[in-house]
Amino acid sequence: MKQTIIAVINQKGGVGKTTTAVNLAAQLASPHTPVLLVDLDPQGNATSGLGLAKEAVVTSYEVLFARSSLDQAVQPANRDGLYILPANSNLAAAEIELVNRPNREFALRQALQVNTCPYVIIDCPPALGLLTINALTAANSILIPVQSEYYALEGLGQLLATVQRVRQSINPALDLLGVVMTMFDKRTSLSEQVMHELKQHFGDKLCKTVIPRNVRLAEAPSFGKTIFEHDRWSKGARAYKQLAREVEKRVNG
Repeated sequence: MKQTIIAVINQKGGVGKTTTAVNLAAQLASPHTPVLLVDLDPQGNATSGLGLAKEAVVTSYEVLFARSSLDQAVQPANRDGLYILPANSNLAAAEIELVNRPNREFALRQALQVNTCPYVIIDCPPALGLLTINALTAANSILIPVQSEYYALEGLGQLLATVQRVRQSINPALDLLGVVMTMFDKRTSLSEQVMHELKQHFGDKLCKTVIPRNVRLAEAPSFGKTIFEHDRWSKGARAYKQLAREVEKRVNG
């Protein structure tokens, strides 16, 4: 099986990016199919969302600068087959330190070369800086979570232009796996309007699965749990199960 490295990306904050990265990784993971979740966001929300303390751990920051090996930094999460490369606020310094480094776009790709997990999910920071460029250089697929709200499409043009530049100059294998609607509320006509707009822009790249606005989904990270540990019968859990199936189909199809 070829390795699938998915960057979960949107430079807008608050669109359900980390929730999507964490729960997609958790659902894809099994003892037979280990998944590595890479926390590349200095806020470290994927790390704390899996119940790991952000302090006193070796993180993606040390790994990016080869101050630690990937094996030393990766930790098992609270779900069979799920592993995480944690992050904390130290990672904010990486943006500045990478600037003068030769081949700075390739730091993450080089670090991940020793990894053998069939799936790697990268939780990108909400910005189009050097950390995100590193994720796009390391990945072969991108998944864009989009919140169903006004201005949902604002900034997507800039993001797609960045992806195109990376594809042309550094990583021709980079492909748009899909766009997934998050925080969808079927009671509002706005959500339907946004879905219609996304369908016009992205066609079959828009995932059939939509992630609903769901209280259980929102509160799970505060318990350091994925939605499957927190409430596996919730609407949110069902939606991420469905998204994982759709992602597998898109990857293998």
